[in-house]
Amino acid sequence: MFIIEKSGAAEQTITKSRFIAWAAACKTEAEVGAFLRAIAAQHNSAGHLAYAFRVKTVDGTIGRFSDAGEPSGTAGKPILQMLEGQQLINVAIGVIRYYGGINLGTGNLARAYSGTAKMALQASQIMPFVEMQLLTLSIHYKRVDELTNAVTKLNGKIIDKQFGDMLLNNKVRIQASLPANETKAFLARFSEHI
Repeated sequence: MFIIEKSGAAEQTITKSRFIAWAAACKTEAEVGAFLRAIAAQHNSAGHLAYAFRVKTVDGTIGRFSDAGEPSGTAGKPILQMLEGQQLINVAIGVIRYYGGINLGTGNLARAYSGTAKMALQASQIMPFVEMQLLTLSIHYKRVDELTNAVTKLNGKIIDKQFGDMLLNNKVRIQASLPANETKAFLARFSEHI
């Protein structure tokens, strides 16, 4: 699976219709809604805002699309199929169409929407998806730097550090986010200090 690290945009004109696409990272359906509202507000005179998104949840991946008034299956569905084919998750693509007065036909319309969406993805920075796991550890304060460096080397992130009563127990409670496939070895390394 893959995600978008950096958003991208693209534009093209096909038979006088102007298509503008944006691809963005969205981890929840609420983020997708905010993303689409921002596009709609910026282009309130556009005829159509077709979109598709895929969001990973604890229950699986949710994929939805909208053809935005275009003939059924000609706008959002081809975009969603492209996202599925490229195994992208936590991503939304919105494509605006300013109608140019010439009907494109269903095949050309589907190619225009998916082609513009593909261009936006090509303008994005895509990277592999890494499942993260949240850990809470309690270690001796002398090992905080060692643990912090280990988290950094694993491309993890320290979420919180809480220093307790240093005179009583010399412990620091640390909450960190780590790649899930690294947590077992990480815990084994620091387990004697948990």
